[in-house]
Amino acid sequence: MSRDLYRLALAVLHPGFEGTSAPDWLRRALGEGLGGVVLFARNAIGAPLVKELRAENPGVVVAVDEEGGTVTRLEVGAGSSFPGNRALGVVDDPGLTERVGRQIGRMLAELDITLDYAPSADVNANPANPVIGVRSFGPDPDLVARHTAAFVRGVQGAGVAACAKHFPGHGDTVTDSHLALPTVHASREELIARDLPPFRAAIEAGVRAVMTGHLLVPALDAAAPATLSRAALTELLRGELGFDGMVVTDAIEMRAVAALASPGEIAVRALNAGADAICIGVVGEDGLREIRDAVVAAVRDGVLPEERLAEAAGRVRALSDWYAARPADREAARADVDPGVGLAAARAALTVTGTARLDRAPLVVEVNTRLSQAVDPDTPTGITAALSELLPGTAMIRLERDAPLPDLGGPAPGGGGAGAGGPAPGGGRPVVLVVHDAARHAWVRDVVAEAVAARPDAIVVDTGVPGPPAGAAHVATHGISRVSAQAAAERLAR
Repeated sequence: MSRDLYRLALAVLHPGFEGTSAPDWLRRALGEGLGGVVLFARNAIGAPLVKELRAENPGVVVAVDEEGGTVTRLEVGAGSSFPGNRALGVVDDPGLTERVGRQIGRMLAELDITLDYAPSADVNANPANPVIGVRSFGPDPDLVARHTAAFVRGVQGAGVAACAKHFPGHGDTVTDSHLALPTVHASREELIARDLPPFRAAIEAGVRAVMTGHLLVPALDAAAPATLSRAALTELLRGELGFDGMVVTDAIEMRAVAALASPGEIAVRALNAGADAICIGVVGEDGLREIRDAVVAAVRDGVLPEERLAEAAGRVRALSDWYAARPADREAARADVDPGVGLAAARAALTVTGTARLDRAPLVVEVNTRLSQAVDPDTPTGITAALSELLPGTAMIRLERDAPLPDLGGPAPGGGGAGAGGPAPGGGRPVVLVVHDAARHAWVRDVVAEAVAARPDAIVVDTGVPGPPAGAAHVATHGISRVSAQAAAERLAR
């Protein structure tokens, strides 16, 4: 079997890696034709790292998940400079969304990153969804479609490829595909009317890539998840929707598909279904070689047509060529600095019930719900830090599940609470309760109810998809980001 076949197999593999510099095995693979690399926060992403990768293969597709809001790989330490999709959907100004997309594209262009695995084009139709939530522009297909298209225009106008995900739509699920295989219980008619409009809009906007969702959609294919389904990827996405760009899988080590077969077999099945690039979130030299060899063996054995593999490698190359042809767009974007757009969007997205105001440094109680597996566990809500900037002396405690609510104190002599004349905890502190997706977690709602009963003046800040306001004062940021926290803190402390 020719070395060209091995190069074709490597061209469709897009691995992640551990460490902050390119390991030797990855450098060798790039020199042998590896088509892509996926970067994560653990890699301490910066221009020198990307330069290392391009030194071995100038055309490598360097990809990253930079959605803004809760999913950021470049700003995980301090939180994103952009409020995320749900907040943008609440504001519902497509021009603003395009500006945000352009600034995210500009940030990636400065690092010479090829592809942004964004936007999430999922319609968050199920309020119990554990993995999409604020990553979606909202629950309405038309709203999600217009903002998906706007985000794509913004990123790609900056000379960086965008990627609509998670096809055919991860919004109506109650299972996180990082952990198990979700099923979308919808008729084909429902899918067409509800889940597909954002993908159609992205395609019409010229999106260069689409990411598959590890979702079982019986209306399309009762036997295989979309990532492995020819009915979903070739017949629907290619045939009916007319997409001719690169199809990339979600990471194949996610349990939704990893439980079904070996990584090599998953890669072969995805390629046969119509995928062009196989995303592997983390792998080592042996693992990458095993997947490459499985693809080569599948061609040798007649399981995977060599023409299909060559087509897939060609689509990866076409995306790389698209990026290479747009240095002028990236140069223009680098000069088009719009530093206030993220904070402006975050401020516009705030929704406030009651008189939410602080007149002194509060006690912040962060009710610690684990965010989705797509979110880096080190991503901060930022509320305490933002309040500390404006109200020095702000204190914080973190409340884990099943932990008792601490004593929030009682009236302080002559003290004020959330406003003059109200009750305050010991030491005269108001109380701010920070929660995420309280509507999805009964235990969080119980904590809120107990806290508000003890301190009716407590201010509740929900950083997720909010339910009905609980308590007299309630602030919804509709996302976690540095600017969302800053906007909320300004509103509370002004």
